[in-house]
Amino acid sequence: MKEKIIEELKRIEETYNVKILYACESGSRAWKFPSKDSDYDVRFIYIHKKEWYLSIDQKRDVIELPINDLLDISGWELTKALRLFRKSNPPLHEWLNSGIVYHQAYSIADKLKEMSSMVFVPTAALYHYLNMAKGNYRDYLQNEQVKIKKYFYVLRPVMACLWIQKYNTIPPIEFPALLDNIIPEGPLKTEIETLLMRKINGEELDVEPRIDVINDFLENEIGQLTNYTKTLHIKPEDPTEELDQLFRAALDEVWN
Repeated sequence: MKEKIIEELKRIEETYNVKILYACESGSRAWKFPSKDSDYDVRFIYIHKKEWYLSIDQKRDVIELPINDLLDISGWELTKALRLFRKSNPPLHEWLNSGIVYHQAYSIADKLKEMSSMVFVPTAALYHYLNMAKGNYRDYLQNEQVKIKKYFYVLRPVMACLWIQKYNTIPPIEFPALLDNIIPEGPLKTEIETLLMRKINGEELDVEPRIDVINDFLENEIGQLTNYTKTLHIKPEDPTEELDQLFRAALDEVWN
């Protein structure tokens, strides 16, 4: 599958006349709780030739291939990625921290990784993960019978928030790393680990009775995190000048 993904990335470069700077896995495989039938969620950052940027018209700044049952692949143009990076965009931080990298060329990705701690805004990340957790919890986990696999899509953002609250740094992308650090030994962790093994082993996690120990934990932490975010008022430094220089250097590096 990795060979197929690399072939698709090369085809994108040729079709769109761009260079792909970085491509990684961004979904459940990167989070380390894939099912046997999980698709591949590939995300990439790309750059156009200099002439593309010297235009009075705005142009499309994403490339998205048709999604099939096995492969979901899309990318952001570099200036779009840098604007989002300036805002401490959590999905972009996750891309850069992915443990599954399909392609990396030139120095841009390493430079962004070096700058990540400088641009990281805890409030932005907290609101992103907390809103994700609230939405999934509200939609899937409040009845007596719940979609059991949706626990992962609430637990992961809640634990990411708790990591930020504890360390004030970018949280790990991998679910097991969050689990080991955030959840102490006990009945809650045992239930989560059991669910994790069932998912990884390919069990059909469909509608089942809710797991009260997990629901109680999620309700309590969503409540306290909601209150915690209201106490934060952090104004980050503006990295625009550094990012402008990084973009110009990338143009020279790639196309000269």
